[in-house]
Amino acid sequence: MPADEPTDDEVVQTASDAAEGLIFSRYKQSSVRDCDVTVTFEDGVLEVDVYLNVPEAEDDPGPDPEQVADAAARTAREAVDELFEEST
Repeated sequence: MPADEPTDDEVVQTASDAAEGLIFSRYKQSSVRDCDVTVTFEDGVLEVDVYLNVPEAEDDPGPDPEQVADAAARTAREAVDELFEEST
């Protein structure tokens, strides 16, 4: 790996931060019952899994948790793509 490429740890941290950032831009932290962002980066392969448990409020259902989890995973991948583009 060339010296200017991001480390595996930097890739994982970037992806995780991006996913969590998107989740908490859509929900108040106090309204999220459980959130798990799992990121692995091995042999150049990025895997992002997002689990989100947000109880639905009767007066304001808010965004669909499944769609937010999917968007968070996509945002994580995009952030890693940008990280690698910046290193070239």
